[in-house]
Amino acid sequence: MSPVKAVLFDRDGTLVHDVPYNADPDRVRPVEGAREALARLRERGIRTGVVTNQSGVARGLLTDADVRRVNHRVDELLGPFEVFAVCPHGPDDGCHCRKPQPGMVLWAAGRICTNPADLVVIGDIGADVEAARRAGAHGILVPTAQTRPEEIADAGHVAPDLLTAVRAVLDGPPKGRVLADERPIQEAYTTAPGQGEGRGA
Repeated sequence: MSPVKAVLFDRDGTLVHDVPYNADPDRVRPVEGAREALARLRERGIRTGVVTNQSGVARGLLTDADVRRVNHRVDELLGPFEVFAVCPHGPDDGCHCRKPQPGMVLWAAGRICTNPADLVVIGDIGADVEAARRAGAHGILVPTAQTRPEEIADAGHVAPDLLTAVRAVLDGPPKGRVLADERPIQEAYTTAPGQGEGRGA
């Protein structure tokens, strides 16, 4: 049995392809390996949840109902998740929930009755792993084209893809900076900086 009790995932860019400010459930597409990764966790009795920044609500580009509909579609395709945590605030709102603040991670941990030290947060940008660190949890960065090189350099644990990240936690918290399996890592650590505000919304 893994000492990891739960894994919390960033949504956009980690579990599903990033569509900035997505209000359309029909545009939700899981990333490669997401279903298998989640199945492996659930087979081991490890709880799963989602923690997502959705500043489109604060910006007037989305409604809370839009976010709920998209989350429902994510749950239909990849669930069931034990918890969804959403921050609807903007970057300058000073809230405690928007990643890299730890509020959502701590709230989600409480909802599933899990000590933060026993959970892992997996995401595609530095704010995801920083939120984990501030909450006292473990963080794994899975870089995409939106991930900045400095975020990769600063991350405590880096995996080339979602399935590798999950494999790394099945027997306990992540160990080592670069988490790799039998597949080559290659360009995962040389991705170019992303453009736009799709980063963590």
